[in-house]
Amino acid sequence: MKSVSVAAADGTLLSVRLTGRHQGPLVVLCDGVGCDGYVWRYLRPVLENRCRVVHFHYRGHGQSEIPADASSLSIEQTARDLWTVVDWAGGGPVVLVGHSMGVQVLLEAAHLRPLQTQAIVPICGAFERPLDTFQGSDIGARLLPLLTGAALKYQTGLRRIWQRVVPTEWAYQIAVATEINPRMIRRDDFLPYLNHMAGMDPLVFLEFLQSVAGHSARPWLPELAMPALVIAGIQDHFTPVKLQRELAATLPCAELCEVPGGSHTAPLELPELVELRLEVWSRRYNLGLL
Repeated sequence: MKSVSVAAADGTLLSVRLTGRHQGPLVVLCDGVGCDGYVWRYLRPVLENRCRVVHFHYRGHGQSEIPADASSLSIEQTARDLWTVVDWAGGGPVVLVGHSMGVQVLLEAAHLRPLQTQAIVPICGAFERPLDTFQGSDIGARLLPLLTGAALKYQTGLRRIWQRVVPTEWAYQIAVATEINPRMIRRDDFLPYLNHMAGMDPLVFLEFLQSVAGHSARPWLPELAMPALVIAGIQDHFTPVKLQRELAATLPCAELCEVPGGSHTAPLELPELVELRLEVWSRRYNLGLL
């Protein structure tokens, strides 16, 4: 199915794809910030064999519109957009699968409509303020206000530099040093992320990042009683494995899958392990995913 446009409550048009079986469990894939679905390259086709799979571009991402109100570039609004998309797809119980910032989105969404959330699969993500723990320190949180201020002051120059630098070998090597395990991921699996980022408005990215930096789902984690499979990369330096261990220990009905050698892009590095673990978990709760 080709992408279609679905209007959010404020009129912002969201790009949505509904693929897979006409009947079957409804699964929503939730991206990280600055992403347009690259991380689902292996998992989505497997899910499509038995499920209806919804994937939408967040506002300001991919083919979705940039909203008129920049304050709506937030975790909370993205969770509301998710339910708008689910309602468009027919509603019903849904399994939420999220990567990186998508973990914050799915936790927020599950909190909004717990009775419609059948199960959740948080992958390589933090449940609160991930910039406080990026690379084992709060340097990301401390630098963000400075970066945002400079971006607002030098918008035109920033956009030119962003478009030229992001899709380059230099940017790939930065990712190797800070985010991914080059011994386990295929280069061609990661380059789509850099290409999408290059075409994104850097101010949109930074606005989202501010919401990411301040968001916490900790207060309501004990209320999310649906089955959960928390997937963590042992060598994830962006959202360290200790965060996923704490998430799995706090959620009332959670299991933890740790991917050996996996980094922040574990679903691309050991897809067979992720799929096998998801299949076993799905059968245990009769979810019918794989």
